[in-house]
Amino acid sequence: MNTHVEKISLLTEMISFSIVDGRLHQREYDFLSIVASELKITKSDFDDLFHQELPKEVIKSEFERIQQFYRLALLMHCDGVLHEKEENAIRQIAIMMALNPHATKRILEMMKASPNSMISAELLLEVFQEQYN
Repeated sequence: MNTHVEKISLLTEMISFSIVDGRLHQREYDFLSIVASELKITKSDFDDLFHQELPKEVIKSEFERIQQFYRLALLMHCDGVLHEKEENAIRQIAIMMALNPHATKRILEMMKASPNSMISAELLLEVFQEQYN
């Protein structure tokens, strides 16, 4: 994630995904705010993204696409409620990102089974790398 435009695009996609169930939960907003802070996006720029529709940048690196998929999956779990719309949307997004459907399905199942909905970065990458063998 190099440019400001890429960072804004990432956040815009996450914001769009956060309201796919029809509502923005406070925990989702807090999670997005933390991501924005980590990306060094100002609070005012972050808040403005909720009122804009910007074009999406294509993420070229597979590693960055996997990271984005995982961020979206964490966002999906952060409000404590899994909506069918969210699950369908994240699967569609993963397909559009050209990520392996079997790997994304396994990751989502592991996250669902995890007490805190998190998995290690090593396991995340391992699941995607298994698909190459």
